Amino acid sequence: MLASRRRFLQHSLSMAAVLASSRLTRAALHGAAAVVNEQHYEVTDVRRTTVQLDFRPVPARNMAREVPHWQYIELCDVTLKCGVTGTGETMLFYTWGVTTDEAVSRVIGKNAIEMMWDDSLGAGLQMALFDAVGRAAEVPVHALLGKKIHQTTPLSWWNIDTSADDMAAECQEAARLGYMYYKTKGRPWYDIFEQLNKACQVIPEGFKIDMDFNDTLRTAERGMPILKELEKYVQVDIYETPIPQSDVAGNRRICDESRVNVAMHYGNPSPQTVAESGCCDGFVMGGGASAVMAGGHFCEETEMPFWLQLVGAGLTASFSLHFGGVLDQARWPAVNCHQLFKHDLLASPILLKDGHATVPDGPGLGYEVNRDVVAAKKVEKPKERPEPERLIETIWADGSKMYTANNGQVNFMLTAANEDKYPYFKQGADTKLVPNDGSARWRMLYNKARAEGPISG
Repeated sequence: MLASRRRFLQHSLSMAAVLASSRLTRAALHGAAAVVNEQHYEVTDVRRTTVQLDFRPVPARNMAREVPHWQYIELCDVTLKCGVTGTGETMLFYTWGVTTDEAVSRVIGKNAIEMMWDDSLGAGLQMALFDAVGRAAEVPVHALLGKKIHQTTPLSWWNIDTSADDMAAECQEAARLGYMYYKTKGRPWYDIFEQLNKACQVIPEGFKIDMDFNDTLRTAERGMPILKELEKYVQVDIYETPIPQSDVAGNRRICDESRVNVAMHYGNPSPQTVAESGCCDGFVMGGGASAVMAGGHFCEETEMPFWLQLVGAGLTASFSLHFGGVLDQARWPAVNCHQLFKHDLLASPILLKDGHATVPDGPGLGYEVNRDVVAAKKVEKPKERPEPERLIETIWADGSKMYTANNGQVNFMLTAANEDKYPYFKQGADTKLVPNDGSARWRMLYNKARAEGPISG
């Protein structure tokens, strides 16, 4: 097996190049008996529209602390010479690639089949090209990606770290809608054991919870006692990035000593290092179509599972379903985050049964956009990431408090945690956003916390 992995790694770059070739797509279209008239696939127009979506109540009060800017989605409509239009989307301030004016100019007058494998075009434009080509050829996107081998693919319900009560409520809602997997953040400003205690009381048998630590356990030596306690909950299934991924030996120790699977973001450390060291059990796979397909084929060779992490509203989730249909090792539940919104922009929802959604067989993405919602939620595209003032209070069982303020950086709380500025996973922790009441005290706490980092209250 090790020799096989090494051989595959030696050819990974050439495989990526092959995957990016439009020749494979043309062969797929001919194989599906689709009419391939080259001039029909010429891109004649690209239009972009920004919407600001509302979060559901539980995500609203939790996303507001750290990532309120996730509300902004840019739709990209690509029209081909044959008159067909395809649509994609980009979560503007959390994406692997934003579509630029230059990228739009680059595709005008070009063949969409030629262009759609170019990851540098950004999420929305690339997705729209795939959707347009599929619609024009009357084949699903998965037929453009490869051979469909899964009829359904698993999806996970996602929310940022929340109070224990909110986590329990979200798990209940997920289960009600057919989800069997929930992914959240493990953070020292919440009591992770209280979260699990409450959530596990309300979820059905077989429901799984995955926890992303984003390095906050810091080292295997410090983190193992916590991880060993967490694994006593049979519902806990995957730990994502418990400690820095560059700590190969530490991650290998966690894999060896815990029954829970360990996931790492693909590419760090190198796939070769992972294959040789066994420092994780599987991957988090994201990025553009070429990158996802290349990584997915690496996982097939090495027999390592992964979940697809393509984040956005409903169109992104539907795009992800097609990759799940053709990639054999896409066996862990995909994280798309479209459940955060009151309306995910789809005219009909993605339905789940037993934690799985059907891979669409309709033309293109297989889902339509609700244009009434787009019209109602249309806004001017922000010139930069919105950064409203936020003051966050963390309190522990003994009454001690800390205050944190946003400082212009996206991960201002996570950075503070990884600099050991909060107590290390102390039980009893709870956190909330402190509304600006206009008082001198609020302003004093905000200014001081912003200047100094988390401060004692």
